[in-house]
Amino acid sequence: MYGEFLDILNNWQPEVQLTVKVRFIKRGTEAPLHGNMYTVRLYDKDVFTDDDYLGHSQLNENGEAHIHFFPTDIANHDLGFEKLPDLYALLFKGNVVHFQTKVWDNVDFQKLGKLDKGEGEVIDFGTFLVD
Repeated sequence: MYGEFLDILNNWQPEVQLTVKVRFIKRGTEAPLHGNMYTVRLYDKDVFTDDDYLGHSQLNENGEAHIHFFPTDIANHDLGFEKLPDLYALLFKGNVVHFQTKVWDNVDFQKLGKLDKGEGEVIDFGTFLVD
C-alpha cells in the first residue's frame, strides 16, 4: 500500500489530479446546502506539523463540493511518520466553521479512487447531515 502511494508521487504527471467529493444536506430534510455563503476546505491531518491545506470548493446546487489537488500536495510533510494522507473537510458558512467531518485515516487513492476523465482519481467521502 505504501509502495503504491509512493509510486503515485514518484510517477506524478501534471495532468493527473486527485479529487475528493463530499455532500452536505440539511438535517431533517432532503434539501442540499448550497449558495455562496458555503465553502468546503480539505486538509491532510498531520501529527507533528500544521495540517496541510489541499484546496477548497463552494457547494453546487446538489450540496456537493469537488476539491481537486495533486499528489505532490500531500507529499510527506509530517517528519516521516505519515505513509498515507489522513483527510478531513471543514464546511464554512461565511468565515465560521459550520461543520467538520471525521478524519479519514490512511486514504489510499489507488484502492478507493475511481478514475473520471474530467476529475482524475475521485474519492466520494459521502453525504453529511448538517444542522
